[in-house]
Amino acid sequence: MIRSDDTGKFVLRVALGALILLHGIAKLTGGGVGGIANMLSSHGIPGAVAYLVYVGEILAPVLLIAGIYTRTAAWVVAINMVFAIWLVHTGQVWDLGKSGGWALELQGMYLFGAIACAFLGAGRFSVGGTGGRYN
Repeated sequence: MIRSDDTGKFVLRVALGALILLHGIAKLTGGGVGGIANMLSSHGIPGAVAYLVYVGEILAPVLLIAGIYTRTAAWVVAINMVFAIWLVHTGQVWDLGKSGGWALELQGMYLFGAIACAFLGAGRFSVGGTGGRYN
């Protein structure tokens, strides 16, 4: 059997980055962050903080895909997901979906995939190529 930790890291970070980036592009080209600003304001957090979603859903995923500052970018995505779960899905944390799985399985995969990337780093198949300091 062929084994390549670097290939696994590449697949994980590119898949995570691409999937999260699509959410960011939808916000950028669609409704923006107004709804998020309203949710934050209802929790006593300034609505302007909502613009950080562009960091978590556009900048960080691009860095993940490229393998640049991978660990930092992954932590940004993880924090973004914690906020998404807190603001939108708190009532579903302990629920099961219609098929019997966790109601937040998609959000959970994004969150725990980001945490895995943060611990694993980029690997060889990245812009830096060494998995070193910037990956």
